[in-house]
Amino acid sequence: MALGSEFRGSIVALVTPFAGDQVDEDALTDLVRWHVEAGTHGIVPCGTTGESPTLSHDEHMRVVETVIAAANGAVPIIAGTGSNATAEAVALTRHAEAAGASGALIVTPYYNKPTQGGLMAHFDALDAAVSNFPLIIYNIPGRSVVDMSVETMAELATRPNIVGVKDATANLARVSQQRAACGEGFVQLSGEDATALGFMVHGGQGCISVTANVAPALCAAFQNACLAGNYSEALRLHDQLMPLHDALFVETSPGPVKYAMQRIGRCGGSMRLPMVDISAENAKIVDAALERVGLI
Repeated sequence: MALGSEFRGSIVALVTPFAGDQVDEDALTDLVRWHVEAGTHGIVPCGTTGESPTLSHDEHMRVVETVIAAANGAVPIIAGTGSNATAEAVALTRHAEAAGASGALIVTPYYNKPTQGGLMAHFDALDAAVSNFPLIIYNIPGRSVVDMSVETMAELATRPNIVGVKDATANLARVSQQRAACGEGFVQLSGEDATALGFMVHGGQGCISVTANVAPALCAAFQNACLAGNYSEALRLHDQLMPLHDALFVETSPGPVKYAMQRIGRCGGSMRLPMVDISAENAKIVDAALERVGLI
């Protein structure tokens, strides 16, 4: 089996539950088990939705270890290990490999605004730091303020451990362009729920999803339909999920999804500063979407 070929379908960008100032490991374990039972195809701890920027290094590593233990091999665990400091990203990626993760999701360095050459050097250092451990590039210009070009990605796709991309550009043409440049074996995962249907039609293999936190079974069913080529059923499910896709981004994520998780009774809704609770007006929008989908 090709390195990283198991990364497909509905992969949840998992929230990190908090109890007061501490990570709620019991709630985190329960969430992982719920996802496995609901049919989620994979789990990403410590991504953007998991509030990785406000986790200490010790907390980050402990969250990854807790998720791996809770999943117990049932689904792939792709640990978020990115940083805008290459040495820090290398250390977190090596930890994920040693802890037994299935792979790592590595965001393009934010704030620094590296050139394409800098992006190449960053990911080359990560590729050299591991052995036979699949790495997924996370390209999200709206957060990182840098956009990895198709040409840079195609060069990195030749590295032994770099197997795919989480593409959050919302540019559906990229899927076809990247497949042509990187090869059909290069794993392409959507990073945006609202355009995931088009992404899959263009040749994607799955979605690293925010909405799957709240509606894991529906998101898994949607991805199963896409992977089976049943796009009429996928469209029906996409239409059903669309109110949630919209509502969960009514404010900066993970504010709305954390509120939604509290409303459906899966974990507390608290976040760490500088993230704050969503407004009362936007809470009503999330409530309406949850009601429309039948989750409350």
